[in-house]
Amino acid sequence: MANLSEIQERINSIKDTMKITNAMYMISTNKLRRAKQALENTEPYFNKLDDIIASVLTHAPHISHVIFGNLANLPQEKRRKGFVVITADKGMAGAYNHNVLKLAENIIKQPRRTYELYVIGQVGENYFRRRSYCIDETFHYTAQNPSLSRARKIGERLIDKYMDNELDEVYIVYTRMVSPTVMEPVVTRILPLSRDDYSADGEYATVPMFPSPEAVLSSVAPICVTGYIYSALVESYCCEQNSRVNAMQAATDAGSEMLHDLSVQFNRVRQAKITQEITEVVGGAKALKRKSK
Repeated sequence: MANLSEIQERINSIKDTMKITNAMYMISTNKLRRAKQALENTEPYFNKLDDIIASVLTHAPHISHVIFGNLANLPQEKRRKGFVVITADKGMAGAYNHNVLKLAENIIKQPRRTYELYVIGQVGENYFRRRSYCIDETFHYTAQNPSLSRARKIGERLIDKYMDNELDEVYIVYTRMVSPTVMEPVVTRILPLSRDDYSADGEYATVPMFPSPEAVLSSVAPICVTGYIYSALVESYCCEQNSRVNAMQAATDAGSEMLHDLSVQFNRVRQAKITQEITEVVGGAKALKRKSK
């Protein structure tokens, strides 16, 4: 059985660890709240851009634009695809990184010449390099600080690749928050845009488009792609923080249970030690009493 000093050392160690998990819990809770607010603040803007594209397609249904692509006659196995994988820069976030990386690895199982890999997050970069994947580009410091400027930089890079016919499709692999307790990794195509995603749900007023509907699409579509990337970045960031909140809460709860068990063990050992000392004192007193007689 452990002695009192060993038990006390374990208790102190657990208390120190719980201070860290509590601090990480509070920090992640605050980051989660701010990220959700940032996403809510920008959603109306990008929703309006989607409405503009829907309006253009409603009033010019036969418009042809490279942003919508023409994949009908191109077999899947011949399409050059780009995959953007969003992970975290840090661990200690439950199964967040594991789930999205496993999904990404499953969909990338194809000949190297048919895809390009773009990674956001240090965890993802380390994961793919350890497994000898060829990473075409990494975007550092983006996972921990998702912003429109970073999303725009990524979007411009991918659109240039698409416009130069170096890529036929671009997919983004990220984690979507279904509810505070349910998060799932998903794959979404962001290039080319799909006409079906902009089907008009309502009536759009006829408005003049200058200089032409094609020019309007050329201006608005890249911003929409930036919006999709930004939404994926922020939603992944929210899922990361939410997973870390849950993980730290579970660690704190487990620490509390261990503290309770160790406290009970400590009291039992201390009680046994006191009882032993009393027994020794009483036994010694009786021995001295017999000796004096």
